[in-house]
Amino acid sequence: MNPSPPADYPGCPITVTLAQESGVSLKSPRWSLWDSWIMLGGALVLVAIISVVLHLTDAPMAAVILAGTLAPWVMFVGWPIVATRRRGNGPVIDLGIRLTWRDVGIGLIGGVVSLAVAGGLASLSSLMFGDFSSSAGDAAAELSDSAGRPVLVIFAFMLAFGAPVVEELAFRGLVFAGLRKHGFSPLITIALSALIFALFHFEPARILVVGGVGLVLGFLKWRTGSLGAGMVAHIVNNLPAAVLVAAGLAG
Repeated sequence: MNPSPPADYPGCPITVTLAQESGVSLKSPRWSLWDSWIMLGGALVLVAIISVVLHLTDAPMAAVILAGTLAPWVMFVGWPIVATRRRGNGPVIDLGIRLTWRDVGIGLIGGVVSLAVAGGLASLSSLMFGDFSSSAGDAAAELSDSAGRPVLVIFAFMLAFGAPVVEELAFRGLVFAGLRKHGFSPLITIALSALIFALFHFEPARILVVGGVGLVLGFLKWRTGSLGAGMVAHIVNNLPAAVLVAAGLAG
């Protein structure tokens, strides 16, 4: 049986180095890439269960959309915390949860870049698939027809701030760290984490758009060694759509 890798394995977040420099005694992390599959699989199961229950109870459309959005977040947040706390040093150290003013600046630039990349790839995708919308846009349109402005504002807040924080913890956090810990190179890790991120959105027409954004966010995680810049960039990327949703201009 191979021994557990050291806490400072190649590609570990900058938070590991900072913890060591401050004298924190670190454990060799025993969580692995398998925890990423558990997280993603558990998210799918939760979405399926919630969807069935809500449809059987004939719940309002607003409840179906909001609950369906929140369901995978339970695993996206819960499993990285559970896995790293039980078999590592916790999510802050093992997954690189840190936000400095430098991260904010890099994140703002990265967000603008991600918007430009998304725009270019959206134009390319429209040539390939014709006109298309996003699942978030479709959901917002449904909410606009069936719910009041307060629900739209809640959904917009989830889109602008909730999704970036949760998805970065899941995809550039546990998935990215699991790939690096497994021995994949930075380039392969960025590409694979972006592909997994795109596939998990289940939007074939937008796979290039979401994948391109994922590449930018993965690059930020690699270069900064933390999740802060990626979270800021992800918020910048989602903010224009969220403003439109809150204004009632869904879709």
